[in-house]
Amino acid sequence: MISNGKKFYNLYNTIMNFDDKVRFVTIVDKAGEIAFGGQREGVSNYLSEEEQQKSLKQIRDAWFVRDQFANNIGEGKYAMAEYEKVKRFSFPLSSNYFLYITTEPEINTNEFAENLSSMIESYKD
Repeated sequence: MISNGKKFYNLYNTIMNFDDKVRFVTIVDKAGEIAFGGQREGVSNYLSEEEQQKSLKQIRDAWFVRDQFANNIGEGKYAMAEYEKVKRFSFPLSSNYFLYITTEPEINTNEFAENLSSMIESYKD
């Protein structure tokens, strides 16, 4: 069995190599701790370290609120928010981890989300 560290490293590299419009990829655990991730070389942050932590907390909390409705409407597949400067995607990986990605705003949302959903299936617990 592959360790989470190796699995997360492989997932990170797969996503970063998938599209050059990907800015940031991280895997976050249920407690809000970053398990693995990083930013594309040469890309500048729009948020401070503190703002990044707040953003991750908000995304984490939203996933666990969505889980409350899974029995009625099904499991969440992904969530996306679009801003002027970035798009933010989050995908559940397991009951303990989720994947958070930011991209350039011009990325094709539907195509990217569909491809990523298929791609991460083999990384889910």
